[in-house]
Amino acid sequence: NVKLHQVDKDSVLWQDMKETNTEFILLNLTFPDNFPFSPPFMRVLSPRLENGYVLDGGAICMELLTPAPSPTLTRVYVCLREAWSAQPWGQGRICRKAGKSKKSFSRKEAEATFKSLVKTHEKYGWVTPPVSDG
Repeated sequence: NVKLHQVDKDSVLWQDMKETNTEFILLNLTFPDNFPFSPPFMRVLSPRLENGYVLDGGAICMELLTPAPSPTLTRVYVCLREAWSAQPWGQGRICRKAGKSKKSFSRKEAEATFKSLVKTHEKYGWVTPPVSDG
């Protein structure tokens, strides 16, 4: 696990972190057997974020984390640097809805969401797909 202590200080996420006394965003990385030829699976564990590039289960929508058409070496620090620079996570926010904000992201949900986003981006490329495609 990796603790991300700072995000873009001009972002709404940074403001949310200050207002909710959230010290860090906790990321989880899982490495495939063929790493570094395939990227790690990276997801947010806490706090629960909504909107932006963090999807159901804490899955992160980032091209670097998807299987590439041709294998390239993937370095951990590159993944973390890209996650850092993707801030403010597409205007993602800390969830403050009663009940939902305390619900933990699940790995199973993150993996299912990630597979879906990879499929969508394989079909449309790295653009915002039609709402009808989820």
